[in-house]
Amino acid sequence: MRKFMPVFALGFALAAVGLRAEILEQILVKVNGEVLTKTDLEQRQLRALRDRSDIGPAAGENELKKAIAEITPLLLVDAVDEMLLVQRGHELGQSMTEEQFKGILENLKKDNSLTTEEQFQAALKQEGMTMADLRKMFERQTLISRVEQQEVMSKINVTEDESRQYFEAHPDEFKTQPGITLREILIAVPDEKGGVNVGKDEEAKAKADALRARALKGEAFEKLAAESSDAGSKANGGLIGPISRDELNPDFQKLIDPLRPGQITAVVRSRQGYQFFKLESRTESDRLTFEQARQQIAERIASEKRTGELQKYLTKLRDQAIIEWKNEELKKAYEQGRAARAAARPPVAG
Repeated sequence: MRKFMPVFALGFALAAVGLRAEILEQILVKVNGEVLTKTDLEQRQLRALRDRSDIGPAAGENELKKAIAEITPLLLVDAVDEMLLVQRGHELGQSMTEEQFKGILENLKKDNSLTTEEQFQAALKQEGMTMADLRKMFERQTLISRVEQQEVMSKINVTEDESRQYFEAHPDEFKTQPGITLREILIAVPDEKGGVNVGKDEEAKAKADALRARALKGEAFEKLAAESSDAGSKANGGLIGPISRDELNPDFQKLIDPLRPGQITAVVRSRQGYQFFKLESRTESDRLTFEQARQQIAERIASEKRTGELQKYLTKLRDQAIIEWKNEELKKAYEQGRAARAAARPPVAG
């Protein structure tokens, strides 16, 4: 689901290269009678430009012209394809109910930490959108998703032979993740207004050092954790995991990687307080059998087939559609985008 992102000030630059809408809306193309306007295209261009890391507020006119020329062909292809899929969704009787829209809104607010209606409205304004715009956007996304599922994904089949051939051709791609199981002890340092209380910080550090010393002398780590740790894991004797090594941040990986099972880390300062860890066990990466990897293989093949099958389906919709271009230059750009999209299509899994 799309999150709100800040819009940088490209409006003035777009105006400078002649991309602002005229007072009378200009129609660029009709797709089965539905129109794509100049303003519609400009909005797509603006969203695409702001997502490019190489284009910023200080971009010059020539730089913007070049970037717009690069992005417009595929934007036109996407715009036409979306119109065709939405139209097909309506033909299939698909729609988004008010209840579904409310659920999407709640998730959107939660994902963006928008806890008040004022914050939500401010975010909408920052995006240059109204509630009607937002509803239309999500309805289009819903219809497109349902059409793809009903008309494309439901017809994709992955055979046993395809799965086995794919597995044999990619033997090193299906492995278990290396994992570790730890125990932890945390001595928390309470948050206080005005910063850290030095006395309490030193007291927590001393307590953690003393507990680590007892663990190094042979006292049961799980008993010490259960008695003294401030972490939620104390109920399980400080047990954490098993967890994938790749889920750990790089600094924590450096702390844990040198350990052998049974060894204990130094005391480290974390956001919560002072912690140290014991490595309980470590599992290395291992190849999966075909049966273990079967589901992953099927999902990967289906995903790769989806791209090709969706393009075939869109080609069929385009061939059946009445597409009337009002601008020859944009028609050429659209054809250029279609050719680029076809050339970039990945090979079917096998």
